[in-house]
Amino acid sequence: MKGSICVLAEQWRGRISETTYEALALGREVADELGVPLTAILTGWNVRDLALTLGAADSVVYVDHPLLAEAIPQLWAAAVTQVLAERRPRALLVPLTNVSLGVSTLLAMDLGVAAVNFCKDVKVADGQLRALCVMYGGKIEATVEAPGEPAILCLWPGARPADKGRVDRSPAIEQVTVTLQDSPVRLKRYIEPETGGVDLTRQDVLVAVGRGIQSRDNIALAEDLAKALGGAVAGSRPVIDQGWLPLARQVGKSGITVKPKLYIALGISGAPEHIEGMKDSGVIVAINSDARAPIFNIAHYGIVADVVETLPSLTAAIEAKRTASHHA
Repeated sequence: MKGSICVLAEQWRGRISETTYEALALGREVADELGVPLTAILTGWNVRDLALTLGAADSVVYVDHPLLAEAIPQLWAAAVTQVLAERRPRALLVPLTNVSLGVSTLLAMDLGVAAVNFCKDVKVADGQLRALCVMYGGKIEATVEAPGEPAILCLWPGARPADKGRVDRSPAIEQVTVTLQDSPVRLKRYIEPETGGVDLTRQDVLVAVGRGIQSRDNIALAEDLAKALGGAVAGSRPVIDQGWLPLARQVGKSGITVKPKLYIALGISGAPEHIEGMKDSGVIVAINSDARAPIFNIAHYGIVADVVETLPSLTAAIEAKRTASHHA
């Protein structure tokens, strides 16, 4: 494992996260470029079978301990620090999500190395690892040469398609033991967010509304369009902050990431924070009265118009088309 590339396999409540497979896809590229093995590190309690889904890695180090049953960063970091100190890999890729957010900085502190945050890509140049990082909500990008070994590289979701990190094979699994002291941090219970009965990540069509919708009453116009298309309504952060839609409908860096076949952005300017959550949609259609809105830079189709004035005509045209196709 010395000199290898490692990926911290994030598991929560008995499931491997999507960002883990994104990290495995990127890790595989980097490991192959360097000509070294790719190893996944999985921590938990009685979840060894999850290691079988990490076939993109050449091997999996599974750390099994009752104190690792819950996602407590201090304990995860303590366990992984012991593994890294013994195995001495070249770098560790860590998914950067709400589950594992604090792990990377604790690891860096324990190992006396630097952590590079918000990496959207990692390349090998002249034998060195260079990370492309986003700052200030994506407004600035910087290339950073990863210092020290192991380099702790914290990956921003979306670094690679998750499907590229899913490989149908069984990796070699090594189970190891670690010594842990109980943490003063206790997880009492999970508070589930209100979903409103809609899982946006499973929708083929999303109609997302931003400030350009103007008022809560106009959300109904977006709902009519979503119904005509057989989809659901989502929103950008300003709409959620106004209370016009529930938090579970928020798309973006501080919300959820979606990849529908069709994403219609209504009155959304296209701030980097929002684009991070929907840029991989199949087809993006934007309607905005500002022709210079950044959303048009990633949209496949754009309409420069007032959203509220345009929606009734657009919905009527779609409904008429559907009616005609049914009678044909």
